[in-house]
Amino acid sequence: MTTAELLDALDPDQRAVAEHLTGPLCVLAGAGTGKTRAITYRIANGVRAGAYNPRTVLAVTFTARAAGEMRSRLRDLGVGGVQARTFHAAALRQLSYFWPQTIGGTVPQIVAHKASLVGEASGRLGLGADRVAIRDLAAEVEWAKVSLTTPEDYVDAAARAGRTGAAGHDLPTLARLLSVYEDVKHERGVIDFEDVLLLMVGILAEREDVAAQVREQYRHFVVDEYQDVSPLQQRLLELWLGRRTELCVVGDVSQTIYSFTGATPRYLSDFPRRHPGAPVVRLVRDYRSTPQVVELANRVLAPARRSSAAVELVAQRPSSAAVRFETYDDDLAEARAVAERIGELHRDGVALSEIAVLYRTNGQAEMLEQALADAQIGYLVRGGERFFARREVREAIVLLRGAVRSSAGQPLTEAVRDVLSSAGWSPEAPAARGAVRERWESLNSLVALADELAATRQADMAGLVAELDERMAAQHAPTVEGVTLASLHAAKGLEWDAVFLVGVSEGLLPISLAEGEDAVAEERRLLYVGITRAREHLQLSFARARTVGGRASRKRSRFLDGIWPDAGGGARRPQRAAAKAHTAAFLEDDPADAELFERLRSWRADVARVLSRPAYTVLHDTTLQAIASAKPKDLRQLGILRGIGSTKLEAYGPQVLAVVRGEEVDVEAYLPA
Repeated sequence: MTTAELLDALDPDQRAVAEHLTGPLCVLAGAGTGKTRAITYRIANGVRAGAYNPRTVLAVTFTARAAGEMRSRLRDLGVGGVQARTFHAAALRQLSYFWPQTIGGTVPQIVAHKASLVGEASGRLGLGADRVAIRDLAAEVEWAKVSLTTPEDYVDAAARAGRTGAAGHDLPTLARLLSVYEDVKHERGVIDFEDVLLLMVGILAEREDVAAQVREQYRHFVVDEYQDVSPLQQRLLELWLGRRTELCVVGDVSQTIYSFTGATPRYLSDFPRRHPGAPVVRLVRDYRSTPQVVELANRVLAPARRSSAAVELVAQRPSSAAVRFETYDDDLAEARAVAERIGELHRDGVALSEIAVLYRTNGQAEMLEQALADAQIGYLVRGGERFFARREVREAIVLLRGAVRSSAGQPLTEAVRDVLSSAGWSPEAPAARGAVRERWESLNSLVALADELAATRQADMAGLVAELDERMAAQHAPTVEGVTLASLHAAKGLEWDAVFLVGVSEGLLPISLAEGEDAVAEERRLLYVGITRAREHLQLSFARARTVGGRASRKRSRFLDGIWPDAGGGARRPQRAAAKAHTAAFLEDDPADAELFERLRSWRADVARVLSRPAYTVLHDTTLQAIASAKPKDLRQLGILRGIGSTKLEAYGPQVLAVVRGEEVDVEAYLPA
């Protein structure tokens, strides 16, 4: 892919990001607007232009999964060597390297969980605490540390932040707990995850020689999800940078949902002030969701859109199914109805792996699990057993690793099928449910990953094993067939074709624990995040009562006032208007593009007629718009456009290029007999 082809694959705003290679840059990216695409193409463009040495670029993400996905995308663009890591992973790597020369010895053991340490500190103070209280106290310890708050400063800092205590204890008591917690750690000779960042901050601040080495290694920084940065992470970033300004930050203040952990959007919203003259690029074109979903998301967020850094999304996909609003008598009825609707969608062709049920609290999952099990619908709970920890997956990877040499010269797709057949995989899914089906689904996801790598990278068995090793380190699991059950917090960063938001009632959204204007505003943003996970099908529901025959006292969420259909503000009419508006705006931008777009639509109608299929199943309007804007000259340029996969490229590619060239197309001559 040439540089021109690389940039032509982007929309004008994404391209502005990719072409700004030096100095500070702030990208305000709404949900579904292609921010990862923009920043990975920016890195690739910088490497191609010679502005970046890939080994001196550090892309910082907030999850290991996101880091793994970014590295994978960069490899697909032909760029290797870029470091994509979380703040913690990058800091731990540096700490492990510099510890011997700055502190001496080896890095102390890092405790995976604070519970035992917090429990001992609580016991020493005579506080006593059950498991839930220990969890709340541990969260308060984490907040203090990521907020750069010492035990001595805690009372004043917590009061300024509006924190009123935890687990029934007042601020002075919690300050004492923080101090004793540090004593317990010191006595055990261990550190926690926040200490990794704190220690690295201390070393960089005190040792100029170490700071110089780090700044020599990393010269260009990209920080994703910048609205979730804590004061501790920001301080580490500043020390990594020194006096330099080679920093690109990307974020969305409307997706700030982790302030209880110390995250703050102020670094994102204040970026232009802290970096005078820095360009600010807004990504507002939503390629993920239909106009119906986007319109609802904008309406939900509208009352809270006060920050100038907030963006209002503009839908780019064609109009589709209306958002559904459902009210049920009780939680059981809601769960069963959701399971029934999932079954309908699956029978209509929506893959189970492309369906999610999202809720505010994990306690809501149990009844949904039972309803899905009763309907014989497979599911997985996000946050349950990790994919790479499953026995069948571990055994399969051992077999694949052992077949690297013996499969040399054999196509990857064939080799993987041969290997995994010996582990119990078969081309057809077993009729049995339960453990047998789950085992097959795990193995089949490895087969699907092999097919994907063979098609996109021409990978061999060694390449597949290397990809699996990296995915294991990042916990970036392949797609497993089954409905996803997840909390709204756990769903951030993910997307599905169909999303069910259950329990959208007062007491759950906003949660009853949300006190004060800021806390309620964050709950509104949480609903916004849930809505914007959906690509096409979206249903919001709540139950009037908790139990069968219980008192019907629940009310729908205040965030849906004026939106819920029976409130005189049904969403369907404005959504249809939004769909027409975004297409009309495109047609007005450039007469040449508009003329080609209409020719492409006419061609699509002919194809749909010959195939006896709905027109949108051939190519979506947004794909036709992309083609009309890019005007690809060959199959390679066409193939990089969004919405053109290998199957559609093979089926329609020559016809589309003929239409772009202005030629008459005999549709029936192109199509197979």
